[in-house]
Amino acid sequence: MERQIWKAIVKMICEVDKSKFDPKETFSAATIVHVWMWAVVHDRPVSWAVQQKNWPPCDQRWAKPSNTTMSRRLRTDAVKTILHQLEQRVLRPTENNNMVWMIDGKPLVISGCSKDRQAGYGRAAGGKAKGYKIHVIVGSDGSIAHWRVAPMNKDERVMAGRMLKQTTIQGYLLADSNYDSNKLHAACDKTGNLQMVARRRYGPGKGHGHRKQSPGRMRSKAILENPHNEFGKTLLAQRDDIERYFGRLTNWGGGLTHLPPWARTHRRVDRWIQAKLIASQLKPRCCQTTYVN
Repeated sequence: MERQIWKAIVKMICEVDKSKFDPKETFSAATIVHVWMWAVVHDRPVSWAVQQKNWPPCDQRWAKPSNTTMSRRLRTDAVKTILHQLEQRVLRPTENNNMVWMIDGKPLVISGCSKDRQAGYGRAAGGKAKGYKIHVIVGSDGSIAHWRVAPMNKDERVMAGRMLKQTTIQGYLLADSNYDSNKLHAACDKTGNLQMVARRRYGPGKGHGHRKQSPGRMRSKAILENPHNEFGKTLLAQRDDIERYFGRLTNWGGGLTHLPPWARTHRRVDRWIQAKLIASQLKPRCCQTTYVN
């Protein structure tokens, strides 16, 4: 499976690489991305990927950059551009006919003894933990409209508001009760034809207080709390698709199962997650289904 995903990645790198060769650089930006993705697909650090013995015989012919060269070049604009173009081609929706979207966050826990000062303590499964959290807006077709990484202690509603400012999706945005706030409903109204559907944070039996409620929040209440709310129940049932998406993201050897020891600080974590999302999105396309009579 890793080999099939790797072939798909190499093909796409060749398609999106439009950068001109810099005579001052020994290795092109595409070569740096090749080595980086080889390390990510195999869950290994860059120091492992730059060694010739860890490549197939057919790929041992060309020289590999050193570990220090990789560390320096991964931060250049040329490499970031190729990775961004890979992300746009693999993750982003190709059509605008998707009407149902889900939003949620997934904790990425690291050791409490870690010296990473950019990580934070926040809620995770079973209690509090230290690490980061990936915030994602996923479509019903599996495409990702937007994603961000933040410390674990960053409020999910704050990150959702930042993502909504940069997205152009339309339809219904399904969320759990933690996202129920006037600011988020108002942010959905500003994007255009986007309606957030989320149960009220304190339950349907509670009042609204004395604050002015956004029109989007009142529409969400009308969808879910009317006597004939079959449509609302159907929408909320689809929200579980994002949990299945997180499951598919982690249930294979090269998936985003955890943050390895070499992925620390926000910059490295963001780059690692970006590559993992690309590889995980390519996995269904490379999977060969076998039918048994």
